[in-house]
This record gives sequence, C-alpha cells and structure tokens, in this order.
Amino acid sequence: MRVLGIETSCDETGIALYDSEAGLLAHALHSQVTMHNEYGGVVPELASRDHIQRLLPLVSSVLAEAGCAPRDVGGIAYTAGPGLLGALLVGATFGRTLAWAWQVPAIGVHHMEGHLLAPMLEDPAPAFPFVALLVSGGHTQLVEVQGIGQYRLLGESLDDAAGEAFDKTAKLLDLAYPGGPQIARLAEQGVPGRFVFPRPMTDRPGLDFSFSGLKTFALTTINQHTGPGGLPDPQTSADIAHAFQEAVVDTLAIKCRRAIEQTGLPQLVIAGGVSANRRLRERLQEGLVGKAKVFYARPAFCTDNGAMIAYAGCQRLLAGQCEPLEINARARWPLDTLPAITA
Repeated sequence: MRVLGIETSCDETGIALYDSEAGLLAHALHSQVTMHNEYGGVVPELASRDHIQRLLPLVSSVLAEAGCAPRDVGGIAYTAGPGLLGALLVGATFGRTLAWAWQVPAIGVHHMEGHLLAPMLEDPAPAFPFVALLVSGGHTQLVEVQGIGQYRLLGESLDDAAGEAFDKTAKLLDLAYPGGPQIARLAEQGVPGRFVFPRPMTDRPGLDFSFSGLKTFALTTINQHTGPGGLPDPQTSADIAHAFQEAVVDTLAIKCRRAIEQTGLPQLVIAGGVSANRRLRERLQEGLVGKAKVFYARPAFCTDNGAMIAYAGCQRLLAGQCEPLEINARARWPLDTLPAITA
C-alpha cells in the first residue's frame, strides 16, 4: 500500500510517499523558519497561509520524484493534531479533499505518534516494546510503548517542554529562532564548569519533568553578567549556553535511565526535534551502556516531516482504520487515547 503523508502541524510543510513493502519512496519539506525568524517565534496566521501555498507544489514534486501518479496512491494520511489549529485545518482539509478526489481512504494521524514511530524508518529499527522519550518544542514525555496505539504515559513536563525552554533561553541570549540549534552551536564554544545549572526534579522519585525553573535560572545568570550592550560578553554567553544545555541533557538522561530501570525494557527510542541534539544523543549512549540500546531517527526526520506521518498512517490504514467523509483537527489530543492496532 502506498500512502501519501501530509504534515502541517506548525511551521513546516512536509509531504512524503511511503510504500508498505518498498519503504519510503520520496519526501519533501518546506521550512518557514526564515519567515518567522523576524518575529522571534511562530505566527499562526502566517504559518497557515504559507501551508496553503506550499502543499500542492510539494505533492507534485514528491509524486514526480517517486515516479508515481495519483492512481498509484492507496491512501492519504494527514496530521490531525495536536498543533496549531489553523495549520492543522489546512492540512486536514487538503488531505481529506485529495482522498475524496482520488477515491482512497484517509486517516488523521497523531503528530506525536508520528514522531514516536519515526525511528521505524531507519535500519535497524526498534522492536516493540520499548520506552520512548518524546522531546520537542511542545512536548516532553516518557512513554511505555507495547505496540502501535498501546501507550502508557510514564512522565511528562509539568510546565515548559525542553524545546520550549531551549527557545526561550536562546531568546534571552538574543539568538535567532529556532533557539535549540543556536544554543547547541553556541554551547560548543562554552567553558565547562564555569556555570552549573540545577537538574530539576532529579532529586525526587518519579518521571515528571520541569524546565521553567532552568529558564529562570538562565535569566538570573544572564542579568548578573550583563555588559554595556545589554548582554553578556560572547564567551560568557557561550558558557551560559553550555551550562544550560548540560542541565537539560543531564535531566533527560537521568529520567530515561530511571524509566528503563522501572520498566525493565532494554530499548529506548528518542524522538522529536530535540532528539537531533548531538549532546543529548551522546549523553544517553553513555548513560545507558549495559542498560538499553538507544534508537533515533536521522536528523531530517527528528523535526516535523511528512515521512513520519505517512508511515504512521500506513500502519493504521493497513489495520483497517480510516475516517468518514469529514474534516477533523484537534489542537490538543492525549496520546494515550489512541486506538490500539491489534494483530
């Protein structure tokens, strides 16, 4: 079965064509980073309008790259939530219309399930069951995964997501949007140990996270070292970025190790935009030696993309799930409410 995947949950328009036997045939992505950069964050209305302009050309490009025509597509998968409601509605309307015109089934995909399953596009791929760390600009969650749709939430952020904390701290340092990659690059120039940030909620049992305090700690540190130009000098900024990143990475690694020990599962999947962070990958590999094998998607499939939606949608369509002729989008959508795929 060949499934066209459509991703429009936020500020990236992703299209991909996935074949259940041959694997990923083609994919394309348009990022709105340049457009939103001057505002320091995503402007929902601009994001929605840009998706409208990009979708059809990207679909044509992907089909041409795969050497396929609309008649070769057996299903449509689109991101139905969670995300920016306007952006979601653009993709949902477009996807449902294509499915009606091409007379194929359609399925609305949970954005975070797409991220969770993105490592399945790699070789080797993880096998069920495993523990998943979903870490992005909007989510930080630890999930026990027994199969597709069989999710048990182990812990989540009580306030800011890790990616959100990266973005906000980057803004405090006057770095460009998106902040995560900017912090990571600046941190490489930092002096280890000059600043030491707290590792929140690691001194108590449980698997929940909290990152808002780290952002406040960063603000206080920046204010204590502000120079004449209103910012710390370049080296101090790099040292702060290094300390902040180490605190986030250590916190995530400690909680992941704790989740592996509590569940007894020997595999960890990390997914979402922050999973592309090189220091996080290094720290998890170091901290889980002898405990669990770590899986993650290639960097291009860590951030929002159409390939993960096509894959997730394909699995559900193959299981006989599809949607009636209506348009559904949800700004909020708990992951553990999804129906399970049973053999």
